Amino acid sequence: MEKLSSNTKEILSWILTFALAIGAAFLIKNYLIINADVPTGSMENTIMPGDRLIGNRLAYKKDAPERGDVVIFHYPDDEEELYVKRVIGLPGETVDIEDGKIYIDGSETALEETYLKEEWTVATGPYHFEIPEDAYLVMGDNRNDSWDARYWENTYVYSDKILGKGEVIYWPIQDFGKIK
Repeated sequence: MEKLSSNTKEILSWILTFALAIGAAFLIKNYLIINADVPTGSMENTIMPGDRLIGNRLAYKKDAPERGDVVIFHYPDDEEELYVKRVIGLPGETVDIEDGKIYIDGSETALEETYLKEEWTVATGPYHFEIPEDAYLVMGDNRNDSWDARYWENTYVYSDKILGKGEVIYWPIQDFGKIK
């Protein structure tokens, strides 16, 4: 009888260990990090096609997204899809695009965009965006090949649809590193 009790205790300890591990993985995946991939070249050269990345779900619990952040969000035209793009316009701003240059709130100085893949030659404007409060204008880094706010039916990404800030590329291993 003692042996049976000892075996039962051992089995229960393994079941408890597995249950705790599964519970911890569930909490981490759903409340701390988000896993995403970029299947297209829309974010080249920052994120390459096929790269997998981890986003921080807690990044925007206290602070709002900033211009230049790479965010993971529900695509406004089909919320089943996750997209990864860069924040260009902030809530309440106006954004004008002329000849592949971005101007914020009527500034005569174009936004400096050192992250762009190449010279922007496709769909270079003119565009005028009036960003609603609690929403963001996002675009890909590869403007010549990015399905982004310029083309979407629902142009803006509202803050409650942003799942996290893109932090680290983890796959393929040769691309491992912090997202800039």
